[in-house]
Amino acid sequence: MTKKSDTPAIRFKGFTDTWEQRKVSELFRVTRGYVLAATQTETTKTDEKPYPVYSSQTKDKGLMGYYKDYLYEDAITWTTDGANAGTVNYRAGKFYCTNVCGVLLSNEVKANQMIAEALDSVAKGYVSYVGNPKLMNNVMADIVIQIPTQAEEREQLSSFFAKLDNLITLHQRKYDKLTNVKKSMLEKMFPKNGSNVPEIRFKGFTEAWEQRKFEEIAVRSSVICSDANLPRVEYEDIVSGTGRLNKDIYAKQSSKSGIAFHRGDVLYGKLRPYLQNWLLPTFDGLAVGDFWVLQPQNADSSFLYRLIQSRQFDEVANQSTGTKMPRADWKLVSKTVFSIPSNISEQAAIGTYFTALDNLITLHQRELEKLKNIKKSCLENMFV
Repeated sequence: MTKKSDTPAIRFKGFTDTWEQRKVSELFRVTRGYVLAATQTETTKTDEKPYPVYSSQTKDKGLMGYYKDYLYEDAITWTTDGANAGTVNYRAGKFYCTNVCGVLLSNEVKANQMIAEALDSVAKGYVSYVGNPKLMNNVMADIVIQIPTQAEEREQLSSFFAKLDNLITLHQRKYDKLTNVKKSMLEKMFPKNGSNVPEIRFKGFTEAWEQRKFEEIAVRSSVICSDANLPRVEYEDIVSGTGRLNKDIYAKQSSKSGIAFHRGDVLYGKLRPYLQNWLLPTFDGLAVGDFWVLQPQNADSSFLYRLIQSRQFDEVANQSTGTKMPRADWKLVSKTVFSIPSNISEQAAIGTYFTALDNLITLHQRELEKLKNIKKSCLENMFV
C-alpha cells in the first residue's frame, strides 16, 4: 500500500522523523478471545486463579474476574460486539479475554498503550450498526493508523499515556470513594423510619430528634421576578446529583422570568425529581423552570439542603404526578413527616460536615475533568 508520512503538532524532544501510515494487519497478528463462563472465574485474584479476564460486559475496562490460565500477554484488545464495540485497551501482563474481544498481538511492532490510544480514537468510526453493533477482526485489520517510525518514540508516548491513565484512575477512585461515603453518611446521619435518633451523630448531641411535617421545616416561595440584574438558574445549569453549577450563570444573557430566591434558600427541581437537580445558592437570583424555592423555617438551610437529598425525601418526592413529565407532588411532600434535630446547632453541624464532603468531591471531580481534558488535548495534538 501507499504509505503517507506526516508529523504531529506536539511531540517529545529529540524526535524529528516523520510518522507513517500503516494497516493494522501489517503491524500485528489479529486474533480474538475465547468463550469463558462467568462461573469459571473468581471475583478476586487468588493463587489458584491469578490472571485477569476481560470482557465488554463489565466495569473497570471490562474486568470480568480472574481465571487459572491466560491466553495472551502484553497485547491490545478491542470489543467486537455490543454497545461498547470499538472500545480499545492495552492489556499489560498475562490475561485471558472472552470471545467478545478481538486481540492484536505484537508482530512487526510491539503492542503498547500509545498504539491502543491511536486505535481507540478512530475505531468507533468503523463499527457497523446493522443489527447488533460490531467491529469484526477483518474490519480492524484494514484500519489505517499513523505511528512513529522509531520504536523509542512509540515507547515514550506509551509511557506518557500510561502515567496519565494512572492519574485519571487514581482520581476516579477517590471521587467514587467519596461519593460512596456521602451516600452512606446520608443513610446513617438521618434516622431510619421508626427511629428518633440517627445511627451516627456528632459528640455532645443526645436529644431525640423531633417529628415535623415538611411544611413546618420549609415553605415555598412563589414570588415571580424578571429583574434583568439577577442571574438565572435553569435545569441545564446544574450538574445532576452534585448541586454544582456547570457554567458562569452571570455570563448568561436571559430575560426569562423566574421565582426569586435568596442566599440560603434551597432550590429543588420538581420536574423529574429522579434527575436530582438541587442547589444551595450562595447568591440571589431567579429559578427559571420547574423549581421549588424552599425557605427554611426554624431550620438551618444547609441541613434542609441535606434533608432533600436523603432517601426518605427522595422516595416521597418520586411518588410523582404525571407519566411523561412526572413532577413531585407538593401536597404529598408538604404533609410528610420528617425527623429533624431539635437543636439547631446539630443541624448546622450536619450541614457543615456535608458541605466539607461536597467540597472534597468537587475537588476530585474537577481534577478528574482536568486530567481527562489534558488527555483529550494530547490525543488531538500528539497523533496525526
